[in-house]
Amino acid sequence: MYDFPLTGAQKTYLRGLGQQMDASLKVGRAGLTPAFFKELQNALNAEELVKLRFLGADRDERAALCTQIADEGRSVCVGAVGHTALFYRRQSDPQRRKINLPGEQD
Repeated sequence: MYDFPLTGAQKTYLRGLGQQMDASLKVGRAGLTPAFFKELQNALNAEELVKLRFLGADRDERAALCTQIADEGRSVCVGAVGHTALFYRRQSDPQRRKINLPGEQD
């Protein structure tokens, strides 16, 4: 699992950013395919924060999918509401970071 610790304030900040985003990925009937994870990696590398939408999954399935996506996608699930979830992975290169988290020091 991704080991970049986030404070509660940082997660709140990221959820606030996520409210203004459209879902860039969708998880449908095909589930979590290698193609999905490739797109997730591309999106996380480009944007750091990714919003995705679950299509046709019930609440328990969505919770399990969020855990699996965070583990296999090397990211943190910062929030899940209804059929959407937000995932964050900090850009390792400080020059390419797009999101400055509150309380973050470099």
